[in-house]
Amino acid sequence: MIISPEIIDDIKFKNPIEDVISSYVNLKRAGSNYNGLCPFHSEKTPSFTVFPSTQSFYCFGCGAGGDAITFVMRTENLDYLSALRVLASRCGVTLPEETERVPGKKEVGRQRVLEMNKEAAKFFHNCLLDEKLGADGRKYLMEERKLSMAVINHFGLGFAPNHFFMLHDHLKSLGYSDEEMTVGFLCGKNDRGVYDYYRNRVIFPIIDTTGNVVAFGGRVLDDSKPKYLNTSDTPAFKKSKNLFALNFAKNHCENQLILCEGYMDVIALHASGFENAVATLGTAITSEQARIFSRYTKKVVISYDSDEAGQRAADKAFKLLQEVGVDVRILKINNAKDPDEYIKKFGAQSFKSIIDDSKSKFEFECDKIFAKYNILNTDEKIKASHELSLAIASYPSEIEREIYCQKISGILDVPKESIRKDVNAILMRRTRDAKNKEETELFRKSSGIGDRVNPSSAEFLKANKIEEAILGLIQLYPSHLKIVMEKMTVDNFVTLFCKKVFEKIKECYDSVGKFDIAFIQDAFNVDEISRITKMMAERQRLKTNGEDVLNDLISSLSKEKNEAEDSDSFDSILSAINKKKK
Repeated sequence: MIISPEIIDDIKFKNPIEDVISSYVNLKRAGSNYNGLCPFHSEKTPSFTVFPSTQSFYCFGCGAGGDAITFVMRTENLDYLSALRVLASRCGVTLPEETERVPGKKEVGRQRVLEMNKEAAKFFHNCLLDEKLGADGRKYLMEERKLSMAVINHFGLGFAPNHFFMLHDHLKSLGYSDEEMTVGFLCGKNDRGVYDYYRNRVIFPIIDTTGNVVAFGGRVLDDSKPKYLNTSDTPAFKKSKNLFALNFAKNHCENQLILCEGYMDVIALHASGFENAVATLGTAITSEQARIFSRYTKKVVISYDSDEAGQRAADKAFKLLQEVGVDVRILKINNAKDPDEYIKKFGAQSFKSIIDDSKSKFEFECDKIFAKYNILNTDEKIKASHELSLAIASYPSEIEREIYCQKISGILDVPKESIRKDVNAILMRRTRDAKNKEETELFRKSSGIGDRVNPSSAEFLKANKIEEAILGLIQLYPSHLKIVMEKMTVDNFVTLFCKKVFEKIKECYDSVGKFDIAFIQDAFNVDEISRITKMMAERQRLKTNGEDVLNDLISSLSKEKNEAEDSDSFDSILSAINKKKK
């Protein structure tokens, strides 16, 4: 749908970008701009900049950029129109209900999926409560898992009957199309038609922090595979950016959050009074989820299964959570596979005790290594020492490393200096490898290799830099925009991406008389918007951006284009000659 530029202008005017972003990021004044830690990647030194003068943001670390709308799209995992709705609601602007649809473009939007999910959640819950349809589901939840009806209602748990079309027919009767059901991952499609994805499964609704049902998880009641079926990414949901039960836990997480591996662990903990428990959604923790934790709490206790897979997942979780500045502890559960089983065996008070005694990552790693090796044996002591040195080297704090070297020295009866030398050698090797990787990546970027946004930049490297400089300048200054529109056409550009950007800017200029990145966002994805913003951000860092600079760039681009065309002509002639020779 199309929203008029006047309404977009009004929404952005009433939502200053520094106000919008400061509700997510701790910003500090830096001259006329603001700096902060980027919410889109892990960093310790701020590289995220907000430019009030252009109402834009750009991270010079990961390359994320855009305006207030783009920021909300990224942080809330929304499409363009949904992000606009969020900002409109924030400032009291009403978007028109009926708007013109783009011809030939049919999309299932976030809001439609959310409405459909709500109806599906009601359907699953009612099926669970139905005397006949939900008998197997109630038996599993209430008899095997010992959940009360109060807990079942609290989490909105449901049951999908063992029928191929029951949910489909129900949603169809409410006016939802087959396409909407398949896009929302409630139904699948094969040669025989559309069928229900969730069948003979207990259903766990995934609810976001605003109360929307964004997805579902379904567990089988027998030995069928897969054991769990989880919603794939949809217009309303991205599993890497959501946590199960955060909608409840966010009200109980001031001191800490407990990270569990599965839905039932979380539900069992909540039922036992530990309402600060959450879980990832069928995958190992992601960097986006780690940043969600950092927004809500300063401490996380990892409570994963005690098997090998669970411990590998705990290692990854610790690393990602530590990167975003969260204090991490790891729960060691003995005589039980998971928190649910432990509480059933030993009770909630005993579980609270082991939470209070949760270990630091280093203590946890030491336990694993000492369980693996017999340090009374010389060869095994050397192997243990090497693994412990690798573990110590992973800690960024020199003080931490020094304390751990001292501790291991006493346990292994090895001089602390010897352990410190091994640790320093590992650090030097890692620093060298990181530097080589950084140089390689810098070369790739500077040469345009692997540029997914603008693949033709590698072929026309110099022309691309000039094009980006011109596009950056016309975003910065309306007077420059007018000059470029009078002097240039889309044919003056060489690379395909820059051609498209200029074409969209020109369409704005011709129809509205000005340009705002918000006017073209529906034509580009967030990575492309970030690149367009980067063009402007790079120019903002320079002192010379006057009209003479612009004219020089226009002349230089004309020269580069002519040379590129001459090269193409020469290649064509050479190819023709070679064909004749054959």
